[in-house]
Amino acid sequence: MTHLPEHTRQQSPDSPTAAGPIPRAPGTPVSATDPARAREARRVIGATFLGTTIEWYDFFLYAASAALIFGPQFFPSDNATASQIGAFATFAFGFIARPIGGILAGHFGDRIGRKRMLILSLYLMGGATVLIGLIPTYATIGIWAPILLTLLRLIQGLGVGAEWGGAVTMAIEHAPANKRSLYGAAPTIGLPAGLMLANLMLIILMAVTGPAFLEWGWRIAFVISFLLVVVGIWARRRLGESPLFEESVKNEPAKVPFLEVFRGFTPQLLLTVFVAGVPSILSYIVLTWALSYGTTQIGYSQSALLWIGIACCVLQIVMVPLLARRADRTGLTRMAVAGATLMIAGALLFFPLFNTGNIWLAALATLLAHASTSFAWAVVPPILTQAFPGRVRYSGISMAYQFGAIVGGGFAPLIATTLLARTGTSWSVAGYVVVACLVMLACTLALTRYRTHRDYADDAA
Repeated sequence: MTHLPEHTRQQSPDSPTAAGPIPRAPGTPVSATDPARAREARRVIGATFLGTTIEWYDFFLYAASAALIFGPQFFPSDNATASQIGAFATFAFGFIARPIGGILAGHFGDRIGRKRMLILSLYLMGGATVLIGLIPTYATIGIWAPILLTLLRLIQGLGVGAEWGGAVTMAIEHAPANKRSLYGAAPTIGLPAGLMLANLMLIILMAVTGPAFLEWGWRIAFVISFLLVVVGIWARRRLGESPLFEESVKNEPAKVPFLEVFRGFTPQLLLTVFVAGVPSILSYIVLTWALSYGTTQIGYSQSALLWIGIACCVLQIVMVPLLARRADRTGLTRMAVAGATLMIAGALLFFPLFNTGNIWLAALATLLAHASTSFAWAVVPPILTQAFPGRVRYSGISMAYQFGAIVGGGFAPLIATTLLARTGTSWSVAGYVVVACLVMLACTLALTRYRTHRDYADDAA
């Protein structure tokens, strides 16, 4: 039996290593002193980051296109607000499909392995994205245009639903005991990296295609996803399976993992849905919904807001790993509470600055609001991972994150558009974010009593 160093065992109670020494049993995560497994862990970090970046590129490419393009192209109307609501409704449909993708992928991921499902998720997402770039508009094929767009958006939702839970599970199950937040940051920063890539692609195409961008230039960004998916699949095929699954879970997998989650871990599931879902609300408000609001209501240029989004992504890519490393040392709950508190402040500051019409103040407002979500995203992966044992971990994480996406970001642009239309003031949108953050704060504190799998010792049982 191997013991962790004394200073590691004395971390705070909510630290991932707080329960004391971890037996060096089969299925124990990679040791920092094992060169072969350490190399494999580094490959997992690279492959999970690359794959999630591609998935989120496809997903956020649709989000930006829904805000800027799809309204008049696929939902033409004399009422611009109605047209925009139609486009955002298809955006929300992708979130409805995400839990289904998470449940299906979690079922097979917990029974036959994490790696296969991660490869399948890239096939689904990449295929749907390429086909979206080839759909004729409403002017060409009428009602079939929005129908096909919605169906492909649902397939995108299935693909991304299968992705994040598996990538986080794979990364953290390969992690040394004192670096689980840091390893969990790899698939997490794939989200801002994908958003940054999507915004850069749209900016380049706007400049190159000019007036033709709204007609056909935007399609290039979707079709080119084919090349990115090929690279992602190549990287993931080179990986080995999760050591915890291969040596522990595989011997006695759950028969129906999602039912075990519902029956045996209902409190954990309900709480983690809000912990994982609420940070997305503020992100989608300031980076997706604000694209439409800022251009139509305030008068900012599309390219300026896209560049602000890119700056936010760069900041988050830097912040999340640093904050995750800090959380590995000081504990998860402190960082999560700080995140909820700072998001409340960010929501209250955002609109007074953004509504000034000054692009520099708008940039400051967006950067501050989006930076506050980094504190939460630094610890969401290990918090979710600790809430569920290995035999149902892929399913549990996927269900929490994807149901959270519906509660959180999926309907955020639609809710914000509706609130603004009915109240006439952006303060109603800020109030919506504040209430959601208070709910997240309460759930984070309540979840500490259920975080029983922090050392993964039960995975071998």
